[in-house]
Amino acid sequence: MPRLPGMFVLQFAFSEGLKNPQRATPERRNCVIYTGTHDNPTTAQWWEEASDLERANATRAFAAAGLDASEPHWAMIALALRSRCRMAIMPAQDVLGLGAEARMNTPGREEGNWKWQLEPGALTEQLARRLRTLTEQTHRAG
Repeated sequence: MPRLPGMFVLQFAFSEGLKNPQRATPERRNCVIYTGTHDNPTTAQWWEEASDLERANATRAFAAAGLDASEPHWAMIALALRSRCRMAIMPAQDVLGLGAEARMNTPGREEGNWKWQLEPGALTEQLARRLRTLTEQTHRAG
């Protein structure tokens, strides 16, 4: 009988007061790791709104992994790709470094959801090369 993979949302790993297994970087292989999901703020928005403790926790994780914290959205992408999880997923909004204007959905809010669309040409060759380099460095490139 196949086992369904677990799910880790990296933004939750640095949160205050959560009692869940996402408080630590996932070490299991049978899981999917996300920088954030359609129901979360974009990573840039999350960083902007994060508490001092959440930022300190994330900054420590970036430093421990040897990552540059000057672009937190890219550091989070790198952490996700470096995890042992079988699959890493990052929304286009995180690759682009977009903020609150690009949030997909806010649970419990009736209006204004599902409006964001990826603009033609937004995913540039430079971004593609950067993401490709990172996936190759983390042995995830096909």
